[in-house]
Amino acid sequence: MSLDSLLEAFERYMSVEKNFSPHTRRNYSRDLQHFRQFFSRQHPDLAVKAITSATIRSYLGALYKKNKKSSIARKLASLRTFFKFLLRKGLVESNPAAAVATPRLEKHVPGFLSIDEVFALLKMPDDTTLAGARDKAIMETLYSSGLRVSELVGMNEDALDDNLGIIRVMGKGKKERIVPIGSKALDAVHRYREAKERRGAVSPGDPLFLNLRGGRLTARSVARIVDRYIELCAIARSISPHSLRHTFATHMLDAGADLRAIQELLGHVSLSTTQKYTHVSVSRLMETYDKAHPKSREKA
Repeated sequence: MSLDSLLEAFERYMSVEKNFSPHTRRNYSRDLQHFRQFFSRQHPDLAVKAITSATIRSYLGALYKKNKKSSIARKLASLRTFFKFLLRKGLVESNPAAAVATPRLEKHVPGFLSIDEVFALLKMPDDTTLAGARDKAIMETLYSSGLRVSELVGMNEDALDDNLGIIRVMGKGKKERIVPIGSKALDAVHRYREAKERRGAVSPGDPLFLNLRGGRLTARSVARIVDRYIELCAIARSISPHSLRHTFATHMLDAGADLRAIQELLGHVSLSTTQKYTHVSVSRLMETYDKAHPKSREKA
């Protein structure tokens, strides 16, 4: 079979069988089409049986000069997933991408805010206005529940259970997750809802967070909102909405929360993804020790 026909089969598999999000499907398709262009220069007939581990290593090698290691690793992951699908369907006899080592990536320590910085940030919006009430509710919710921005903007009015103090969100892979929301965040959402209701009727299926034209807020708009208040707080480093998710996890860990509980709250499939926050906490612990302990800097 040709590579083109198998790529079409994989597209259907992602859409129909796995119900991947449009974003995930787009990323896989883009990576695989990029590989197709490379492979077609060597094998114009696009015969899949000609793809070997050496072919894939050659492809990755060609990427090194112009691509980050993280981008190369993602492209390799896309190829592995594609061939895993082909192998499961009996369309190939082996997965040539499985034998190719993933590039060693530098460990990224997530950016986060201190508790004082969070408190200062959350005081910034003027919640006597509709926009200010919305902005405060957004930031309180991100910090209180550790949501992804995509989960936040995808929430409808009925996602929030006021009585139980929980939010139902749709995470990665269309998996529903239930997370708690703190009383401060809940109060902020209530004030925002009241401000919306004064402008008109609100239905359970309506988006929870709206732009000023009444449509669903986008992730990019949330980023602009957070940027504005970060600037007002004079925090001189790059902080994104996702940083509030990192801040939530770091503060929970610092307060003694179990790593697996944080994994569940964040919706991480793998514990190794959550473990990056331990590097942050250990780093802070050592910094505190060095500053506070009278013997920490004493020479032998």
